[in-house]
Amino acid sequence: MIANYTTKVPVQTTVAQVSAMLADAGAGQVMHHYGNDRKIAGVSFSLPGTHGVRAYTLPVNVAGVQRVLSAERTAGRLPGGAKAASEEQAARVAWRIAREWLLVQLALVQAQMVTLDQVMLPYLHVDTDSSGAAVTLYERYAERENLALTVGGETT
Repeated sequence: MIANYTTKVPVQTTVAQVSAMLADAGAGQVMHHYGNDRKIAGVSFSLPGTHGVRAYTLPVNVAGVQRVLSAERTAGRLPGGAKAASEEQAARVAWRIAREWLLVQLALVQAQMVTLDQVMLPYLHVDTDSSGAAVTLYERYAERENLALTVGGETT
């Protein structure tokens, strides 16, 4: 079963907790992203690391979580009826998972088991797209891999 599937913590509460965790970790900026539906869709932030202050985006894929909840409900493994797989519940679950992930990553950094650069590397802003939105290192990597598959099926 997906983590936090029974959470009742409102999204805004979790977003505030994430923002506070980032501030405690030294974030100079925390920016909330909103979708066309005016619901919070993500968070970007800047943190000092080995190579200076860098910007990152924490992924929060509500649609992906909702697909998992719906599949679990269809398979009879998710109690609670339609509400258990609703978009609102998926948003609560997605943000709680993101919060837990961030909590663990920051604990690893604090314990000097890893550097901030190591754990945040995929989410590092490396470019902007044509609309001016940040593009992460992982997004550039995925784009390159998809292009390689399209052009002959071999990675160059």
